[in-house]
Amino acid sequence: MEVVAGCYEQVLFGFAVHPEPEASGSHERKWTPVADFTHHAHTASLSAVAVNSRFVVTGSKDETIHIYDMKKKVDHGALVHHNGTITCLKFYGSRHLISGAEDGLICVWDAKKWECLKSIKAHKTWNLVEGRSAFIKNIKQNAHIVEWSPRGEKYVVVILNKIDIYRLDTASVSGTITNAKRVSSVTFLSESVLAVAGDEEVVRFFDCDSLTCLSEFKAHENRVKDVFSFETPEHHVIVTASSDGFIKMWKLEEDKKVSPSLLCEVNTNARLTCLGVWLDTVTDTKESLPPAAAPPPVSKEERSKSSNKESGDAVQEEEGQPKADRKKCGVSGDSSKTAQGSSLVSAKKRKTVEMLEKKKKKKKKIGTVS
Repeated sequence: MEVVAGCYEQVLFGFAVHPEPEASGSHERKWTPVADFTHHAHTASLSAVAVNSRFVVTGSKDETIHIYDMKKKVDHGALVHHNGTITCLKFYGSRHLISGAEDGLICVWDAKKWECLKSIKAHKTWNLVEGRSAFIKNIKQNAHIVEWSPRGEKYVVVILNKIDIYRLDTASVSGTITNAKRVSSVTFLSESVLAVAGDEEVVRFFDCDSLTCLSEFKAHENRVKDVFSFETPEHHVIVTASSDGFIKMWKLEEDKKVSPSLLCEVNTNARLTCLGVWLDTVTDTKESLPPAAAPPPVSKEERSKSSNKESGDAVQEEEGQPKADRKKCGVSGDSSKTAQGSSLVSAKKRKTVEMLEKKKKKKKKIGTVS
């Protein structure tokens, strides 16, 4: 597994976590995080991270979304469509990525071809099958977090330090949880238990039915910026990132009234903003593979010709390019239309087309002479 975290310093950190063999006489395995990579692709602080079985995507205040192929450990390109800070990123299965930004747009991306399938003007709620508004709920205030429960039976809406719990069947608030400080991150540990982090060092577990605090523990020396949870065959794990620079992984107990135990920690010496965990699963590998191999390198002259003809609505491979020559790639132009493939054509295909055209011209000349 790999823990990835973004920061104000514009860097994405990657740490491979290796559970070590159990020591003799001990039932606990020690986890060791090892620095794997740091990547400085964005030109402003990172604001969002999302992962699926193949890719890690990051959003930033520079208005771009960068894609990282975790299997190959390479930068896969960038998506450019939003005109504002990227505020949220979520994968839906292995095929779609949903992005939101301060420009009021929600974009649905094909996570294989990396095309923008639909761009929807906020703020409404949508039927994602047809891309139409399905339900509208007026919460009368500006919420900064919305999170669904694992089974989708409820969702929470966060406004400052207040967490409203909505039931899907009644579309009404079933209860409200009030945190001590402004909430920065929430994640469901189960259908009824919610982990809450905020502008403080403490993480709390709340029961969404009884609205009571089950337990709390001091996770960091500074405010907790993001919380992420996942399960392995051995443990249910929660990961926390803080402005103090530390990423910590905690083992959750079955009884959520018992505080979790620390599995491992690592100091990035940066002001962390967001995090995710990439699990190297084999089950979704076939679904997540890109449709074709990357095109061969294109010369600067060809690239300039291509950029003049095309609207730039594609993801361009950035491998092997100097940082100064890298161009933002993605969907631009008319957001109501689906992007039509890549703006770059392989050199081999281009030569084949040119040869065919020459042969046609030659045949026409021969026919004229005869």
